[in-house]
Amino acid sequence: MEVELRFFASVREQVATAHERVTVPEHVGTVGELREWLCERGDNWRAALAGNRALRMALDQAVATPTARLHAGCEVAFFPPVTGG
Repeated sequence: MEVELRFFASVREQVATAHERVTVPEHVGTVGELREWLCERGDNWRAALAGNRALRMALDQAVATPTARLHAGCEVAFFPPVTGG
């Protein structure tokens, strides 16, 4: 299945791309599994998307939990938490 990835702020800087389209393996069916799979790409990906890092995720422009199910053509975004004042 193909999904569109978007990366924002410090995540974008660490992975050196703002967006890309990827074909995920069959065993990747949730946002959390996608995050884990992307960490396998290398050190900069692991640093940006590590499970212990405070990170927000969105599926089709709505905040998502790691258990949110992917679907063909969906958009998944990764971004750091936003703070305001």
